Amino acid sequence: MAVGGVGTSLLLMAGIVVTVGLGRRFTRRRLRSHQRLCTFLLEMFGTFQICACTNELCLLANVEPKPHTALTLTYGFTVLHGLTLTGSICNPCGTLQPMWGGGISVRTGGLKIAAQFVAAVLARMFMRFIWSLEMAEPHFGALSQSCSNPMQTTEMQAFCIELLFSAVFQLTVLRVERVNPKYKIHLIALLITMLVYAG
Repeated sequence: MAVGGVGTSLLLMAGIVVTVGLGRRFTRRRLRSHQRLCTFLLEMFGTFQICACTNELCLLANVEPKPHTALTLTYGFTVLHGLTLTGSICNPCGTLQPMWGGGISVRTGGLKIAAQFVAAVLARMFMRFIWSLEMAEPHFGALSQSCSNPMQTTEMQAFCIELLFSAVFQLTVLRVERVNPKYKIHLIALLITMLVYAG
């Protein structure tokens, strides 16, 4: 894959991060008095950022040298998400845990989960539109790739791997809650990178 194609993908993801950051800042400033709407939009923006960037990162899995480039990008963008999306959960499993523990109400948890699903659908539609423009080499043929292509496995095996890794991830996150926040982001990013490599 050409370096220009990777550069275009990186610029696209950086643009998504900046746009989401501006949207989150606007939401916090202008919609503070509408607490439910503010909660919904903050969670939706955060989840959109992660989903859109993850979709684009999947296209960069075959960048040489493999797998070093893809793993480096995964680690880097995970740290970036951790630094820019403070206060957002961006994952239904991560939302259910504090709901069951009594940390957030069922209504707030349901609102966050709804925002996460809406954002995932919007991110998928947005990325499919971007890929249809074929602005960069990674986008050529992206729409015709199947779900299992990046992992080179069946959808059922991918589901089982995701389920196992989600459990490992959640258990680890619970163990590192007391770690200094500036180190915690890097520990979680390293864990995600290791799980991606193992997957």
